[in-house]
Amino acid sequence: MSRGFRQSQATLHTWSGLLVGWVLFIVFVTGTAAYWREAINRWAQPELPRIESPARVLRGAQALLQREAPNAASWFITVPSTRSASGSVFWVPGADAPPKPGETSALIDANGDKVVARATRGGDFFYRFHFDLHYVPYYVSRWIVGICAMVMLVAILSGIVTHKKIFRDFFTFRGRKGQRSWLDGHAAVAVLGLPFHLMITYTGLVTLMTLLMPWAAIANYTDPNSFAGFVYPQAPPVERAGRAAPLVDLATLLRDGERRLGAPVDVVSVTAPGDASARVTLSQAPRAGLSNFTPKLAYDGVTGRLLWASPRPGAAAVTAGAMIGLHSGRSADATIRWVYFLCGIGGSVMVASGLVLWIVKRREKLPDPAHPYFGFRLVERLNIGFVAGFPAAMVGFLWANRLLPLAMPARADAEVNAMFLLWGALLLHAFTRATRPAWVEQLALTAALLLALPLFDMLATGKGLPATIAAGDWTLAGVDLTLLGLGLGYAWAARSVWRHRPAQRRTRRLVPAE
Repeated sequence: MSRGFRQSQATLHTWSGLLVGWVLFIVFVTGTAAYWREAINRWAQPELPRIESPARVLRGAQALLQREAPNAASWFITVPSTRSASGSVFWVPGADAPPKPGETSALIDANGDKVVARATRGGDFFYRFHFDLHYVPYYVSRWIVGICAMVMLVAILSGIVTHKKIFRDFFTFRGRKGQRSWLDGHAAVAVLGLPFHLMITYTGLVTLMTLLMPWAAIANYTDPNSFAGFVYPQAPPVERAGRAAPLVDLATLLRDGERRLGAPVDVVSVTAPGDASARVTLSQAPRAGLSNFTPKLAYDGVTGRLLWASPRPGAAAVTAGAMIGLHSGRSADATIRWVYFLCGIGGSVMVASGLVLWIVKRREKLPDPAHPYFGFRLVERLNIGFVAGFPAAMVGFLWANRLLPLAMPARADAEVNAMFLLWGALLLHAFTRATRPAWVEQLALTAALLLALPLFDMLATGKGLPATIAAGDWTLAGVDLTLLGLGLGYAWAARSVWRHRPAQRRTRRLVPAE
């Protein structure tokens, strides 16, 4: 391979990584947190009891809906797993139903009863943010994330070409060597998680394929609904017969459906409940298999007889579903989920170290390091605000969950706003402080917020680390232990930056000619 080609790939790698690096960093960090989405949801609503039996939840939900919405056009029941925060119900009022003030949805507890808990977006916010961002229309956000993912794929492939001794460099780390140390660290985390980084970037693009490359669907499906019907097949619609009839026990259908599917069910929908033409549809949970395109079963809502099953998907649908399932990791058990999480942290470190390396490489070439040019100062300060400031803002979101009044109007939105206000303040701080103190202060702030949160949680809710360990609730205990572990990591990083003393640049002494 010619040196010129490799140099061109190095330039491509450097600039492609820099131009989208800040967006990629926040996408990687929030996507990594989203692997514990359900655990964070549980942590964010400590009022909710632990789910022990999904079937008991469903039976209680049916009784609740028969009281609250007996004449609804349809019901939708989310069947929780034992690691979920709660279940939920939603209903569409019937056309001839008398107007009834109040909500058409409710959270349900371990017995399927309506329960009131603090309003929050919990882990779902991080999941949505990593591809929908926030305060931006979703289609604009997904285009931004999709373009950045394509650039990241280019950066990964060009990085492989650039590092001709990539595997040797993986086993080499030279500490306290300035640029060399940053380059060694960047190469190490990149190579360690290289299969994951390639997989997560490519499959992330697959999840957005109908947005980024819609031409195949447009060419073959003139009606958008027909394409959706092909990818997500539905049972034929039904209309009310006008004759009252009791609804079958949904828990019985749940057992039969899970036996036929060989997997758990996560959504039960009922059309025309209480009518002779009632229809019950069970949807397999995505966590039960690799593919994100899950099958459905439809039953007669009065007799419980199976009426319809999803057709077997084609090879293209299976492939796309598996790609999306690989990206989301919903089917992963606890061990694989930890692998995803640690690789996600490695990916975040890879992006962050690449951004810092850009500064380190160019600082040594500045004619006057005390007065760098505007572009250098801009990148340097944005690095602080994103790499150190954004994780602190994420922890601020969790603190807002505990500190905001429970009865506060629009409380869930206030949590999100608090996170962005803190992030904005940290970005301003990065531009107003000297570089090294700004790094130390923001890293130390993140460490303090992480380490103090489990202690505050123990005092404020009574469900802190000692209580959850004693109860064997390792989902909630794992959240607090992870916060403590990350806090120690940030404390180490803040101490390392504080103790670091950059080497003095040697200047060549000019000898006058004789």
